[in-house]
Amino acid sequence: MADTSFDILVIGAGPGGYVAAIRAAQLGFKTAIVEREQLGGICLNWGCIPTKALLRSAEIYRYMTHAKDFGLSAEKIGFDAKAIVQRSRAVSKRLSDGVGFLMKKNRITVIDGTAKIAKPGEVKVEGKDAGTYQAKHVVVATGARPRVLPGIEPDKKVIWTYFEAMVPSSVPKSLLVIGSGAIGIEFASFFRAFGSEVTVVEVLPQILPVEDEEIAAHARMRFEKQGIKILTGAKVTAVEKKGEQVTAAIDDGKGGKQRITVERVISAVGVVGNVENLGLEALGVTTDRGAIVTDGFGRTNVAGIYAIGDVAGPPMLAHKGEHEGVVCVEAIGGLKPHPLDKNRIPGCTYCDPQIASVGLTEKRAKDGGRQVKIGRFPFLGNGKAIALGEPEGLVKTIFDGKTGELLGAHLVGAEVTELIQGFVIAMNCESTEEELIHSVFPHPTLSEMMHESVLDAYGRAIHI
Repeated sequence: MADTSFDILVIGAGPGGYVAAIRAAQLGFKTAIVEREQLGGICLNWGCIPTKALLRSAEIYRYMTHAKDFGLSAEKIGFDAKAIVQRSRAVSKRLSDGVGFLMKKNRITVIDGTAKIAKPGEVKVEGKDAGTYQAKHVVVATGARPRVLPGIEPDKKVIWTYFEAMVPSSVPKSLLVIGSGAIGIEFASFFRAFGSEVTVVEVLPQILPVEDEEIAAHARMRFEKQGIKILTGAKVTAVEKKGEQVTAAIDDGKGGKQRITVERVISAVGVVGNVENLGLEALGVTTDRGAIVTDGFGRTNVAGIYAIGDVAGPPMLAHKGEHEGVVCVEAIGGLKPHPLDKNRIPGCTYCDPQIASVGLTEKRAKDGGRQVKIGRFPFLGNGKAIALGEPEGLVKTIFDGKTGELLGAHLVGAEVTELIQGFVIAMNCESTEEELIHSVFPHPTLSEMMHESVLDAYGRAIHI
């Protein structure tokens, strides 16, 4: 490349990286971004977006199988796994191409290759655009990859990571999912919708371990009602592959052992940051458990080197990375942004039923010594939910009993991933219960349940 000197150079073009680059360009910084694979990173190409396309197909198929419940008829209902995957890949390509357009629009130099920080201010790139590049500020946004369990290493044939699970040539008749976080549960929900016999094994006492216990229990009940078999407090101790099948040995944590044979296994035991081969160790950049240690502004312990997104540690969510990128660049630009508050980052799981949350769970609030007021409102009491044919679900809110501060909100049911942002805004604006109670929610909407849950926390719920 003719130009090799920049103000800010970002390594990694996932959501955190490309958003950081755009914000840098908006602030007048001469900006470059290095990407070794696809613009948009894992999220747009192999994570957030394509999985939602798959789950949308599952949702529509599920509604079709219950058409008579809506006074409709649908005959010869079926699905084409190849076509479902093709639609998902097309959605990803469209968005990845869109990121390329945004790079051009904002005059960001895209460098194709693999980057390594030689020293603060200098990055060496191998690949198509090989060379040495200078930048006063280097932002590491290299993301994460699937964590691998020893002895259960994915082979891309019968033992999958989310990469292989996203592009199946057919729907397996039987499936074992190891791990019940967002990734594991979303794939369990997807494949179950198309007829797979699904077993989920979780080593911790509850599925969806980061969620509120009550919400996780409700979700588990719904999953099991759909026919998903769930084993908690259990672990897969060994797997044996034979042809197109895998036999897994499972310890239930209570002295019991069993073996199950399935067509496919999905290993969904979390992700680990891509911190290797970046030159960080030689530079003395502090890392901890596979993540780069940063302050609330993305700064590492080495001047001029920053980190954002999954590589900077949990929560490993695209929207967290995007916000970190903006905060990091604005701090570089002297705009004095607010540091990232991880307690106000929402989490969403797009299975059936959907789960969404922000802030403290009931247990964490109580363990922290808070006196709390808890509000609950069931979907069954909401007219819009009943009209949609989605009467099962729960909205739960947690308030500080002394100050009225909204500490957390936890939802399970239809479209809750679209509702949670209301509570996020409320927390960010430091709203109290009084302000939420006096807010007028439109009728008929699912959002009315948010209002009713607040009212319930203070003994004022109307429709239960």
